Amino acid sequence: MYIPFGSATQEVAAVMSAKVLERFPAGSPRGSWPAEEYAAARRAEGEPATVVMDLKSDAFLVVVDGQEDDGRA
Repeated sequence: MYIPFGSATQEVAAVMSAKVLERFPAGSPRGSWPAEEYAAARRAEGEPATVVMDLKSDAFLVVVDGQEDDGRA
């Protein structure tokens, strides 16, 4: 099955394997800026942080690729 780049299915799959570093409410007067600033600070420290929108919880999430540290290899 072909899934075009940028499709919703592909984005959900990528986020499901991501580790959430921080959550910011989407209803903030500054919108996504706090999340973007937090992600930029993490990137400056060498962590590849990205901001995604979680529609279900109405929040911006700062995430990094990879699974939670649960002891599995």
